[in-house]
Amino acid sequence: MSPIHHAGRELDSAAGMTIFDYADSLSVRVPTSCGRSGECHECIVEVRSGMEGLTPPTESERFLRGGYRLACQAAVAEVDADVEFAVLRRQPRILTRSVRRRTAPAPLTERRGSGVYFGEERVDAYRDGIYGLAVDVGTTTVALNVVDLERAEVVHTASFENPQRFGGSDVMHRISYDGGEHSGELRRVMLSAINFEVGEVCRRLGIHRRRIYEAVFVGNSTMRDIVFGVDVQSIGEKPYKSLTEVELEAGERSTTALEVRARDLDLRIFPGANVYSPPLVGCHVGSDVTADLMAVGMNEQDDAVMLVDVGTNTEVVVGNRLRMMAASCPAGPAFEGGAITYGMPGYDGAVEAVGLSEDGAPVRYETIGGAPAEGICGSGLVDLLSELRRTGRMNELGAFNDGAGEFYFAPDRDMYVSRADLSALAQAKSANFCGQWIVLRRYGITPEEVSRLYLAGGFANYVDAGHAVSIGFIANVPEERVAKVGNASLEGATIMLTSGRAREAAEELVRRIEHVELETAPDFFDIFVEGCMFKPMQMPRASTGAAAP
Repeated sequence: MSPIHHAGRELDSAAGMTIFDYADSLSVRVPTSCGRSGECHECIVEVRSGMEGLTPPTESERFLRGGYRLACQAAVAEVDADVEFAVLRRQPRILTRSVRRRTAPAPLTERRGSGVYFGEERVDAYRDGIYGLAVDVGTTTVALNVVDLERAEVVHTASFENPQRFGGSDVMHRISYDGGEHSGELRRVMLSAINFEVGEVCRRLGIHRRRIYEAVFVGNSTMRDIVFGVDVQSIGEKPYKSLTEVELEAGERSTTALEVRARDLDLRIFPGANVYSPPLVGCHVGSDVTADLMAVGMNEQDDAVMLVDVGTNTEVVVGNRLRMMAASCPAGPAFEGGAITYGMPGYDGAVEAVGLSEDGAPVRYETIGGAPAEGICGSGLVDLLSELRRTGRMNELGAFNDGAGEFYFAPDRDMYVSRADLSALAQAKSANFCGQWIVLRRYGITPEEVSRLYLAGGFANYVDAGHAVSIGFIANVPEERVAKVGNASLEGATIMLTSGRAREAAEELVRRIEHVELETAPDFFDIFVEGCMFKPMQMPRASTGAAAP
């Protein structure tokens, strides 16, 4: 009898038992709200090996591609099946530190006497509390705050892996998926996951989900529009604009912000709750960046500052309160666990820090949670690349100087980075490099002239800034000017949840931002090639109109 595996644990397989049955036996949390009938599509798992030993996909699973199944539908067909599965809804490390911008509360939803009002509209009788929900829908991770709107205080923060991974690891693949025969499935799965998490949080807090009277959602243009049911096909082709941008330009709407009722979104909070998403900056630069800018107060800065929100789709903004420029960099998932042999997101067991010595001493590494190494996450990869360069083990082209095909970063666990991994990381890094270089040049300043570099996003919060600069992952800004601001998108969403005035400020801010299309730079290819090298970014001081490197 062969085993069925999950995260290093195993049980003997038995014909007829579903993956959900095994998850129960291993006390593994798999979400479901349909009684395991295959209707809710929440229990998606990744089958890493042994797919042939499972029963054929059912009609309920037609929307899934590749190695993904519904845990309630996939059963062991043969007793000698050797199956390994992973729950798609893993719990990432939640940021405990983030930027906190002090703003005066100006809630749109408030108590007046015995009633709950949204603006001038009475929406409900007051029943022991008024809460709000702020959600940052990322390509890889979803994070949310539950906020006590009467006190303007966050009472709980949660996060989980984006369950849409079966549709592709980046926004372009998900746009393609959503344009196919299963259009709407990505939206359904996302809202089911959010509803499940809201239910878990409400049970933990001892509040009823119908006491959540308002919500703010932010995300890149694709993620946001999918949640709100807006067709995203226009974002996947030139000029890469949301339908809301197209309609704004045609005079059919006054803003790219979205506003609906919870009942229209199938969001299981108070049915009449107002659900708002702030305006998009432009093209792939979405409402999450609008939230970032509100969180760091970029609209109040006198000196030129820079914001880099690192992710599968990295965004770059340069400027001050008088002028701002923004661009999107399609970095891909390499630094978030995708396309790398032993890459993984920032979960327990991920190698997050690496140290090497020149004398050949054993590799020193640390893992999240102190757990045995299961792979390496983004901060560990940045450390490793920087250390390989510093100790002379790798040249700036990403080739190992001893001619080897791999380097073992966790030899006790037989884990390594390969030459192919380095190539994928070089290209992902170069996307970030190009965005920063081109926007800085277009704005007319060099990294040395940036008064503050804000690094946003979960990965960026844990990366070593010095190591990131040394390999050209971020601009060569003096390290003392680099500020890690954590999940600024979630903080900005929370600010706009607690203040109607902040929403007005966001609308005004976005109108002034100039969007930069990186690929239109005549020397884009030259800059990209330069960015693939593992070395610090270097820009000439005569930056305005400067030539390519």
